[in-house]
Amino acid sequence: MIIINVKDNESIDRALKRYKRKHRNIGLIRELRRRQQFTKPSVKRRKEVLKAIYKQDKENAESNN
Repeated sequence: MIIINVKDNESIDRALKRYKRKHRNIGLIRELRRRQQFTKPSVKRRKEVLKAIYKQDKENAESNN
């Protein structure tokens, strides 16, 4: 749970902005989306390998130009 203490003489808009910043920084939405669907460890590992291959090919292509 995110708790924001509103300081004396602080506007609601400013407190809301601090809340939104905290909410974004802890990655709550990203975590909820990740937990909606279970990914098998083998599938997760395969994705990582494919991503590494893609990055390596892209780096090689840039160095060849």
